[in-house]
Amino acid sequence: MDVIFDNLDLWGEVLVGTLILFAGGGLVALVLGTIVGAMRVSPVPIARAVGTVYVNTIRNTPLTLVFFAFAFALPPILGLRLTGDVSLTLAISALGIYTATYVAETIRSGINTVPVGQAEAARALGMTFGQVMGFVVMPQAFRSVIPPMMSVFIALLKNTTVAAGFSVVNLGSIRNYLSERGENQFIVILWVMAIFVALVLVLSFVQRTLENRWKVAR
Repeated sequence: MDVIFDNLDLWGEVLVGTLILFAGGGLVALVLGTIVGAMRVSPVPIARAVGTVYVNTIRNTPLTLVFFAFAFALPPILGLRLTGDVSLTLAISALGIYTATYVAETIRSGINTVPVGQAEAARALGMTFGQVMGFVVMPQAFRSVIPPMMSVFIALLKNTTVAAGFSVVNLGSIRNYLSERGENQFIVILWVMAIFVALVLVLSFVQRTLENRWKVAR
């Protein structure tokens, strides 16, 4: 326990860093993934093509390479200096854009569980594609994909550690800081594992709560 109590300031900083990466990346992934998921089932061929290219390209690219692109290729193009805030913003963007591909595919699978007759009935009433998706299909799709969606966010939580290799403070980087203070690195890693297990258990509890509240009767 001394590893924790003797370094509470550092543990608090890296935990907050991980939660910021998770929350920011999750928000980007959810918004972008929902848009791309809708594009994947859009009646517009160009929208479907763009969604397919985006998903197949980013999802099949290792996350580390996505981080390399945001850390070393994008800043010179945009004229950015890699300060702490800029690095954090780029890390959140990289996580969000990468995770959005999995969110999009999860939502697309949820859309496919909604009976086609409901969308056809909505269109027969004069609703546009956007209205059908927003008021009829998406609410049911989200309720149907809670378990796989939570698995995507659990993976996102663990992927935040990749940002440690790009000078972004989070739980993945604390081992290096504490090794400089002479702490046992093995004990530090065990504590990091325990914290991640606790965070995943919290997400699992949220999943069960949402499932019980929003379960879909077929």
